[in-house]
Amino acid sequence: MSALTNNAHRLCLLGIKAVRQPSLTRPILSSRTYAASTRTWTPKTSTPSSSPPKVVKAAASTSVAGAGNSATTENLPDTLEEIDVSETMSGSIPLETVPSSASLSSPFPGDFTAAVDIGSTDWSTSYHGLSTQAFSKDIANILLAPVDDMDIEMKPDGLIYLPEIKYRRVLNKAFGPGGWGLAPRSETNVGPKIVSREYALVCQGRLVAVSRGEQEYFDPSNIPTATEGCKSNALMRCCKDLGIASELWDPRFIREFKAKYCVEVFAEHVPTKKKKKLWRRKDQPKFDYPWKE
Repeated sequence: MSALTNNAHRLCLLGIKAVRQPSLTRPILSSRTYAASTRTWTPKTSTPSSSPPKVVKAAASTSVAGAGNSATTENLPDTLEEIDVSETMSGSIPLETVPSSASLSSPFPGDFTAAVDIGSTDWSTSYHGLSTQAFSKDIANILLAPVDDMDIEMKPDGLIYLPEIKYRRVLNKAFGPGGWGLAPRSETNVGPKIVSREYALVCQGRLVAVSRGEQEYFDPSNIPTATEGCKSNALMRCCKDLGIASELWDPRFIREFKAKYCVEVFAEHVPTKKKKKLWRRKDQPKFDYPWKE
């Protein structure tokens, strides 16, 4: 019995070895095959599919407010998503961080509170403030003061005039420097021999008068100077509406002034030897060149 028992025991051991022997032939898997990428994750599916498994990108390492809270959902644009520029520019993000000059309450941080309304008026077409209210009595006395005879000049053709600087001095005395100005109301019209442009006289933020100035020129290089003379001529004409030196347009005053202060003389043109009658003030020196008295 012991011999049979020993043989059976040996057969069992040999059978167990025979069963275990194939398992020894299996290759040992490297530990690297179990190292999964930290950026990809393949979900398990209960049913096999022919399509390749979807790969979901892991969240960025940057900490975001609300991350880790499953109850909070944030709609942040991904790098693969497009940002709606029109929605961004519609008002959610300001277009500029520095305010423009149009948004400022006043162009100067001083006492000029009414400067915004004045600056916003388009004087090329506006008639703002025309004849709305008379100027004060003190201003009217300055504007309507009689012209000084010593300030009046005379051209050789017999036309009397007041130099444009005299008009500016009257306006500065009445309204103060900066209290008045000339605003162009048209483009500069340059003709073959004359330059003209329309201007508006604005005093204390109110339109006072509109007039077109003109100035002759004889060479194209003199157009800039003629443009400045055109502005001065428009100022002189606008000042008529304020009554400044209004006597110069009074025919009776003109005749009396010429009889009292002026003289008409014969003069000879030196290059051509032609003679012509010319006017000058009595207190002015005689003609010398090109006309010689």
